[in-house]
Amino acid sequence: MQILNMTVSFHTLGCKLNFAETSTISRLFTENGYTVVEFGQTADVVVVNTCTVTAQSDRKCKQAIVKAVKSSPGAIVAVIGCFVEIKPAEIEAIQGVSLVLGNNDKFNIIERIHKIKDPAIQNSLNHESLEFFPSYSLFDRTRSFLKVQDGCDYHCTYCTVPKARGKSRNARIDEIVKLAESIADKGITEIVLTGVNIGDFGKTTGETFLQLLMDLDAVHTVERIRIGSVEPNLMTEEIVSYIAASQRLAPHFHIPLQSGSNRILGLMARRYTREVFAKKVALIHKRIPRAAIGADVIVGFPGETERDFEETRSFIENLNLAYLHVFKYSERPGTKSVDLPNKVKHAEAERRSKIMLELSENKRMSFYQQYAGQCLPVIFEQTEKGGMMTGFTDNYIKVEAPYDALIIGKMVDVLLPVIG
Repeated sequence: MQILNMTVSFHTLGCKLNFAETSTISRLFTENGYTVVEFGQTADVVVVNTCTVTAQSDRKCKQAIVKAVKSSPGAIVAVIGCFVEIKPAEIEAIQGVSLVLGNNDKFNIIERIHKIKDPAIQNSLNHESLEFFPSYSLFDRTRSFLKVQDGCDYHCTYCTVPKARGKSRNARIDEIVKLAESIADKGITEIVLTGVNIGDFGKTTGETFLQLLMDLDAVHTVERIRIGSVEPNLMTEEIVSYIAASQRLAPHFHIPLQSGSNRILGLMARRYTREVFAKKVALIHKRIPRAAIGADVIVGFPGETERDFEETRSFIENLNLAYLHVFKYSERPGTKSVDLPNKVKHAEAERRSKIMLELSENKRMSFYQQYAGQCLPVIFEQTEKGGMMTGFTDNYIKVEAPYDALIIGKMVDVLLPVIG
């Protein structure tokens, strides 16, 4: 059933996986006759796709929901995603919310909207479902985030994702390859593989992440494939060697570290030690000297002493990394870390965060400087800001140039400027 002359707007918070899923849900609406308008404009339906990775994420979700209600009085306001799974009652308490759908039901949103007959909130949470819903983004016409995996079987003591997303699962490789071919047919130059724990790919199909990379690498209409975050214990020597030999797979790795203290890694219930992480970084640089390697790090975890923090800072300083994603520990209800003693004060966590952010910027500039004056392939993106466009090299160096519509989405060789 198609609905004519109806409008819908979307607001997405959180990870690239959420953006891929929102893009897919958006296409479901347009296929059913809806017109997509900008978030904040008056719409008949407003969809807020939520995140709950930190307390700040929760606050942003609530703010977005309130804005959705205010901007479209009388609209069907549908709240979907991870925050729904963790705190549905808080969302239902917000006046004006019409529909609350968890991660396993959000792809049925059209059907659920069509069934709304009264102003009572329609709530649907299905924690038992193990379905996998293929998704990809088309918001940026040069790069697409392709969902290859969902859920997580790891239970790190600070993380709500296993509860919000469920068990690790994926589609078959042949289905994902068909999606990649379809994306390439739309003129997309770069595909980024995304998921919750993509290195764990294959749990539901008996396949492996390496097999997925090999089959996607054979899709010759795709010019560049970039992999998302892969856990250190899942970044195998075979995967690194295959990427080293590939002409399509980007020499860019993002590997979560979280802490450089083995004691803190143990409290976090991470599945590796700092020594394992260091060996993976060394392996990558041995096989792919020009690779960019990024890492996540959490500061202020309960029990993190100044000595633990200094171990982390020193460990990272001596690693060949290109950048960091720095997070201050955020207490999440229902996680084991809530009950850990020796909480770190907010001001101290803030101080440690600033130190790590400065270290990250120093590493980024040092990495960029290595390639100053070299000519590298860049794919420029569609977004224009101040008459300028940005793009990335295969090894994740951000490049800015005057906007030129003729080269958007194309791989062009660019002479990288000298820094400083």
